[in-house]
Amino acid sequence: MLVLGIAGGSGSGKTSVVQKIVGQFPKHHVSVLSQDAYYRDNGDLSQEEKERINFDHPSAIEFPLLVKHIQRLKNGETIPMPTYSYVTCRRGEETIPVRPAEVLIVEGILIFTNPELCDTLDIKVFVDTDADERLIRIISRDVIERGRGLDKSIRHYRNFVKPMHELFIEPTKRVADIIIPEGGHNNIGIDILTSKIRETLHG
Repeated sequence: MLVLGIAGGSGSGKTSVVQKIVGQFPKHHVSVLSQDAYYRDNGDLSQEEKERINFDHPSAIEFPLLVKHIQRLKNGETIPMPTYSYVTCRRGEETIPVRPAEVLIVEGILIFTNPELCDTLDIKVFVDTDADERLIRIISRDVIERGRGLDKSIRHYRNFVKPMHELFIEPTKRVADIIIPEGGHNNIGIDILTSKIRETLHG
């Protein structure tokens, strides 16, 4: 199993990169684990406390469980990936079965901040997108998908997303093996990455 880590700032286009890679391979040859599924369950907090959760800090992620699931997949086991709601800040009762495959993609903004997780990755990719473009995508996603008003979204960006990006995420660019500017729009970068995956698998 080849384990590929795809990181980058919030709104950088990581999901688009993942989708384009998955589309280059036969069905069931690639499995995907999302860091977002491993946020800690905070469903019991008050609404005021939920609004203060820093989703962009490494402590918000249950990394030991994510690493355990990667190891189980490497051992040929199917794992139950959690589900998580940003609206309720709670893990769902249902899980998503993820089966072992030739290629495992682990994606998320903070995956390179955890040394144990980094040790499980064979190739580390950083999706690097201009901050203004990321801001537009973040606000659109917050308002449409996460039920935040425009004012709350901007305040959340200023208080959490921007400072955490500068403190934790941007520095992890240094550990990347490959940097893809502009995310899913960079077809040449994605083609080079896909070729490298095939070369590694069949080398």
